[in-house]
Order: sequence, then structure tokens, then C-alpha cells
Amino acid sequence: MMTTEIAPIHRTRSAAARAAGSAAPPSEFTELARRVKEAGLMRRRYGYYWTKLIAVPVAFAAAILLFIWIGDTWWQMFTAVGFAVLFTQTAFLGHDAAHRQIFRSGKWNDWTSLVLGGFVGMSYGWWQHKHTRHHANPNQIGLDPDIDLPVVAFTPEQARRPRGPLMRWMISHQGAFFFPILLLEGLSLHASSVHRVFAREPLQHRPAEIAALAVRVIGFVALVFLVLPPGKAAVFLVIQLGVFGFYMGMSFAPNHKGMPLVPKGMKLDFLRRQVTMSRNIRGSRVLDVAMGGLNYQIEHHLFPSMPRPHLRRAAAIIERYCRDHDVPYTQTTLGQSYAIVFHYINRVGLGERDPFECPLVAQRASI
Repeated sequence: MMTTEIAPIHRTRSAAARAAGSAAPPSEFTELARRVKEAGLMRRRYGYYWTKLIAVPVAFAAAILLFIWIGDTWWQMFTAVGFAVLFTQTAFLGHDAAHRQIFRSGKWNDWTSLVLGGFVGMSYGWWQHKHTRHHANPNQIGLDPDIDLPVVAFTPEQARRPRGPLMRWMISHQGAFFFPILLLEGLSLHASSVHRVFAREPLQHRPAEIAALAVRVIGFVALVFLVLPPGKAAVFLVIQLGVFGFYMGMSFAPNHKGMPLVPKGMKLDFLRRQVTMSRNIRGSRVLDVAMGGLNYQIEHHLFPSMPRPHLRRAAAIIERYCRDHDVPYTQTTLGQSYAIVFHYINRVGLGERDPFECPLVAQRASI
């Protein structure tokens, strides 16, 4: 079940507009930030992160040696799943570095994220540009790139765009297609990254990004074809890429999909903009590891540079503070979040979605 704080979170369009019109005093977030800092939750966790940074190359070396030792067999398809999980966990660590969670030095964080991203097959420059816009404007129409994708409609306006008969049919059934499409997310990430490093737009550290991507895109593929015959190698890469994309997509999808959307011109204070449009996933520490800390999306959006190990403690402080200041704070289980995403995506495709109405609340209201 969802927490009792959920009920006032999702509102009708008029209620949300009234709430947005009464911006909170600047001191609200300032006071919250002071409490978080006094609790020691912004201090670096060098031991935690150095352990992970050392573990990444060790884990990759062990996985590669195991892959070579197992040799030509269909059992390698399980190894493909293992590589997908390892790549995803490495991407989570690169995400932490990109948000300045690991080191005090911005340069150290940048280079760490660049190298880790390259090993995963993602361009740091491409990801940084896209992700920065998302953090500044979560779920804001026309400004958040995460709700403006070519194959999925997140607003009624997007669903009504002129399309061919096949695309119209797919959009009207996108709830059923959304999760299977995530199997292609890994391929999309690689393609976007390769395009970015070779595009004409300015890109800092372009040679280093190309070299890092080459290790993943060329070196890893070459290794697979050296160990396995072409047929098995192709299946191995399809499984690895599909599981990687699905794992990444399933970790990011619950965070904002199905939360209220903000019209492009609407102004919200920082605290409400970040909290109201984000959703936490309640669970154990195993879930924290599996999702790379992304299950604490509210805390991450309020304090992007907060080290991952502090997010669980911060959540208790921030939830209590939001409740005391009448700021909507949403948390639910992983399964419930996927159900909300499914119904939200499906209703948008059918043209029935009010972006300020929570699908779960709408469902309850109809009972």
C-alpha cells in the first residue's frame, strides 16, 4: 500500500494550478538544506566510493576471464546477463560521479564519469547535456527531454501529433509496448552516444570520449566474436544489450512517469518542483543496491550531490519536513510504481489523460 501522504499529492488541474500559484517562501528549502547539512548527509563517503571504484575493474577482469574460460557454449548466455548487470551497476556509479557525489574536485568527478560512461557505452557529454535539463525541469512540458521521446507519447498533445496508421495504432496501445521497448534502450543509448561524439557540436574531451567508447563498442564486441562463433556471439550480444537496456529503463521509469506534468510556462518554487514531480520507491537495502539509489528520487533531485549511502537517512528527514510544510511527498512499492506507469502511458495513448490527475486516484474515484 502507498503511504498516507499520497492522497493529497495528485490533484486535478485546477487544484494543481492553485498550488503552483502560491509559491513557497525561499526559506523553506533553505531550512531543509540546513537540517540535511547539519545531519552530516552532504559529507563525502570516500571509503564507500573507492571500494566501488576498485571493484569495477576487478569485476570486469574477473567476468572477462570467466567468459574466456567457459568458451564456446550456449551457457555463455547466462554470462551475457551477468555482463548486462555489471554494465548497469557501473552506469549507476558513473551517474554518481556526474552529480559530484564522489569527489570534491569537479575535474575528478568529470573524468571518473567519462571513463565509467565509456566502459558502459555512453557518452558523458551527451548524457550530461540531457540529464542536466531533466533535473532543472522535471516533468515540465517542452523543457524535460525525458518526456519528449519519438516512440512514446507522454502528453495528450504528443499523442495527437500527425502520424502514420502504424504509429497511431502503436501509440494507442503504447501501454502494452512501453516495457518491451525498454529492451531497445541499450541500443538507443549507444547510438546516441556514438552520434554525439562524432557530431559537429562542441564536445569537451572528445578524443577521450571516443577512446573510452571504442573500448566498449569495438573492443567488447571483438572479444565476444573471438571467443564465440558468429551465431552464438550475435545471440550473446543481443541478450546482453537487451537486458542492459531493460535494467536501465526499469530503474529510471518509476521515478517520474505518472506524476503531475507542469505546463511549459508555469513557475514553481524549487522545493515543490522537485518533490511533487518525483516518486520514491519504498524497499529494502537490496533494492537500494539494485536501483543504484535511484529509488530515492526525491532526495536525489533536491540534493543531487548527496552521496548515495546517505539517501536512505535523508529520506526520513525530508519526508517529515515535507509533511510538516504541506509539500506532497510520494512513495510507493516497485510493483505499484510500474502499474502506475503502465496505466498512465496507456491512458495518454488513448487520449484520456489529464496530466495533473494521478491515474491511481482517478481509478479510486471511479469505484
